[in-house]
Amino acid sequence: MNSKIPDFFGHPGGLLTLFFTEMWERFSYYGMRALLVLYMTASIQEGGLLITVASATAIYGLYTGAVYLMGLPGGWIADRLLGCQKTVWYGGLVILAGHIVLAIPNDNTFFVGLILVVLGTGLLKPNIGALVGQLYDEKDKRRDAGYTLYYMGINIGSFIAYLSVGPLKEEGYWHGAFGLAAIGMALGLVVFKITQHRLGEAGAKPTHELSPKMRSTSWMIILAFLIGLSVITVSSIMGLLVINPVSVAESAAVIITVIFIAYFAGIFYLGNLNANEKKSLAALFLVCVASACFWAGFEQAGSSLNLFAQDFTDRVVDPVTIPIIGYVFDEIPTIWFQLSNSLFIIILSPFIAALWINLAKKMITPSYGIKCALGLVIMATGFIVMFFAAQLAATGLKVAPYWLVATYFLHTVGELCLSPVALSAVSKLSPKRFAGQMMGVFVLTYSIGNVVAGLLAGRFDPNNVNQMPELFLHIALVTIAVGVVVALFTLKTKKWELLAEENVETAKA
Repeated sequence: MNSKIPDFFGHPGGLLTLFFTEMWERFSYYGMRALLVLYMTASIQEGGLLITVASATAIYGLYTGAVYLMGLPGGWIADRLLGCQKTVWYGGLVILAGHIVLAIPNDNTFFVGLILVVLGTGLLKPNIGALVGQLYDEKDKRRDAGYTLYYMGINIGSFIAYLSVGPLKEEGYWHGAFGLAAIGMALGLVVFKITQHRLGEAGAKPTHELSPKMRSTSWMIILAFLIGLSVITVSSIMGLLVINPVSVAESAAVIITVIFIAYFAGIFYLGNLNANEKKSLAALFLVCVASACFWAGFEQAGSSLNLFAQDFTDRVVDPVTIPIIGYVFDEIPTIWFQLSNSLFIIILSPFIAALWINLAKKMITPSYGIKCALGLVIMATGFIVMFFAAQLAATGLKVAPYWLVATYFLHTVGELCLSPVALSAVSKLSPKRFAGQMMGVFVLTYSIGNVVAGLLAGRFDPNNVNQMPELFLHIALVTIAVGVVVALFTLKTKKWELLAEENVETAKA
């Protein structure tokens, strides 16, 4: 690395650039994401769109699922056409444009803003994470700690976002809150441009240059896609094309799942894998199933749990004044409950990491499948908590805030057991010559989970309180069942996970 570039807490100086850029990008993303379902379901008098819960949550699922899905072409564009640095910059500009459009109080442009944010995030998100890794040499032992710092930036950004947009939502300043997200992204872009020199040559150029003819063809395909998307969007706004969000979400869930299975099977059967590699890949498939199911439950945070916080939680408190800004409130802002996840991650991350290390010292090393199954079951217990909370709400009472806080605590513990472990499993269990492609395939589990989450939340009807306990219990039981099945299969695949190390040794030989 360039010795003239100053360090950032003992890490390459470029980490500062990526830390603050990602922090502000996540500020913009999570701030807007927290508002989405609440804004779409709010009445016209409240400044909302008065969309049904089923449609609003389906749109939410499509939006969050598309963000991850678009990361696949976003990564390809960086690798083949622009390089990571330029792709991150242009992605940020598109996100900024999307938030500016969302800040305009016009119902017709709302979905245009969402589409722009999806496209921009698809360009920025996968490539800024890849840039972190490119700052370090292969043998640099600071890499894991560097990703920990980077991950901290994500959670600080989301924490500030929830804290900031909560009061704006309570005062009915929806578009002001969307505008605040634009300011956050603008700050991220300013930081990136001012400190970009710290990145040096990392991600400055594509890793796999295309021939001039292939570059031209690629840009033509991208242009055709954007034109087609624009035609569909304009036709929908003008009423020439009627789109049913629930039907689209159902189709999207099936299509993305088919793509995932087809790609996974293609590598398994057509990738010229040896017996050990096939067994490792089979073990990884279990992790992928657990991941998709986990996010289908976890992503209720922005939809059904958000609506429960707004409509059925007793948020009244004695008047409180926030220092510095002087904001006085006597009711906890709805969005602030989602602060719990970011706060618990920051607090609990070191303890969960230490748990695995201490277990390893005692010669107890749970397999990836067991850790993921554990994460699923712990997350499911959060919905058991919500089952009892919903039963109280069904009696006509507003429930105490600690029900939701306890749920977010359990969801966070589950996330820390599963999410980083699953990423590690992809890195270790994938055949090395397919490592990049398998990471892209794994990202599809996020997309599947998010779209399914939107469909599940569509069953949440604030006007039919008696259905809520059944919804939460159903999610809990299905998730626990999947966790148990994954754990049982792991009794067999645990040995297959160990074969990954033999694959590495064979490759070296």
